Amino acid sequence: MIRIENIKIREDLSKQAVLQYVCKKKKIPLQDVLEWRIDKKSIDARNKKDVHYNYSIIMKCRNEKRIKGVRKIEESQELHIVINRKSEKRPVIVGAGPSGLFCALTLVQNGMKPIIIEQGKKVEEREKDVETFRQYAILNTLSNIQFGEGGAGTFSDGKLTTGTHNPLSQKVLELFYELGAPEEILYTSKPHIGTDKLITIIKKMREYIESQGGEFLFSTKVIDFLVKNNKITGVVCQRYVIKEGEKRDRTDSFSIETDTVVLAIGHSARDTFYKLYEKGFDLERKNFSVGVRIEHKQEMINKAQYGEETTLQLPPAEYKLAYHGKERSCYTFCMCPGGYVMASSSEENTVVTNGMSKYARDGENANSAVLVNVVTSDFPGDSPLAGIEFQKALEEKAFILGGKNYYAPIQRVEDFLENKKSMHIGEVKPTYLPGVTLSNLNEIFPKWISKTLKEGLLYFDTEIKGFASADAILTGVETRSSSPVKIKRDEKYISNIKGVYPCGEGAGYAGGIMTAAVDGMRCAIAILEE
Repeated sequence: MIRIENIKIREDLSKQAVLQYVCKKKKIPLQDVLEWRIDKKSIDARNKKDVHYNYSIIMKCRNEKRIKGVRKIEESQELHIVINRKSEKRPVIVGAGPSGLFCALTLVQNGMKPIIIEQGKKVEEREKDVETFRQYAILNTLSNIQFGEGGAGTFSDGKLTTGTHNPLSQKVLELFYELGAPEEILYTSKPHIGTDKLITIIKKMREYIESQGGEFLFSTKVIDFLVKNNKITGVVCQRYVIKEGEKRDRTDSFSIETDTVVLAIGHSARDTFYKLYEKGFDLERKNFSVGVRIEHKQEMINKAQYGEETTLQLPPAEYKLAYHGKERSCYTFCMCPGGYVMASSSEENTVVTNGMSKYARDGENANSAVLVNVVTSDFPGDSPLAGIEFQKALEEKAFILGGKNYYAPIQRVEDFLENKKSMHIGEVKPTYLPGVTLSNLNEIFPKWISKTLKEGLLYFDTEIKGFASADAILTGVETRSSSPVKIKRDEKYISNIKGVYPCGEGAGYAGGIMTAAVDGMRCAIAILEE
């Protein structure tokens, strides 16, 4: 196998045309190519007068030694798991987000039949609850953007990027592709799926897990953990049923006996964190970030990133920005090209925002979180759960400022910088539903957060001209970018309670769909090899 790198192409070509272009450039007869694939495809827009694609391809062909300027590579090795597990008790996975689902996938692929417990609904039913909240401001606290099959990442841009180089990352991409994701996620430099495709893929994932003996319990919440001699012996669950008039009724609680529990609970399962603390699990504070969503016209972002001369059919442009001040850092997160700002509350009387894009990314606005780092010394006391209270206080302030009806407080960037309430909406129209209220977001945040946000916005404007334009819209608040708590685990992924595996973003070991999925697989492998 050889890799041919740094292939600059200045036109839109089909996959087959890319192969023909490379073979012609490297003087490789087409009939000598035995197999090939695109390994990487990115956009180089550093020079706005020469925007082009950059490809790397991998191929196997005859007479490889004759080809100049290539790199020989070894074929990737299959994942090999040594199964040592002797227990016949079924593992219980708490949470059906990316870490829980990929943990379950790995277990069923190796002959185990886990039970996956999810307090929210199936993804197709959950989608209806999310839309009901957006249209009518009726919040289901168990089924929303934070809770339900697929986790919080389902209603996002569906980014599959990661800064880590774990070999399991490629396996995650391949599994997504096998379940219906576009082939391009295997090689584009910034792969994404989009909410619309993710919903279908997650449903297929569930159906596959069930076909292999896995079992899902939806609308079911783990309310207690049974521990004996510092070992997990089971979980106590409460099932919820929705009756007439959307009244939520609890059924009798029941227990599941197990010696293995995967805590894939997500970053918003606050009552579960409190229960874990009560039961003696080793928790610690963790740094996180809070801030706002910013919206611009996508057309403006495209021009800023690509220039105005290229004739290539480029996707909606993205950005990733960071500002390092003397006291604090500020950065953009979860940028959603052609997307929407989403109502993401999971508790009553709070306002939380997030961003979402469909696969086509064809909305009028671009949006992104603009966040300020919060460190563990920013709140008093020694409770590992203090960060949760910090988040919640901001969410409650946003609810009040928005009008106590789940409308989000918004503000033009010019007015935020001048610390005055916005009185009108300009060129950029907010996408948040069920509605918005013109406000002064400085009233929500401590001064040090507002100060850093302002410094960051002005700095980002030097990177992308127009970023801090007067009519750009800020929507408050974004507080759930990551978990404020870490559930400690050892080198075998086990907590201080034997048999319990903290996993994914909520436990403090991931940050996004890819790293959460990889961590789920790692925990599954640890269970199989234990």
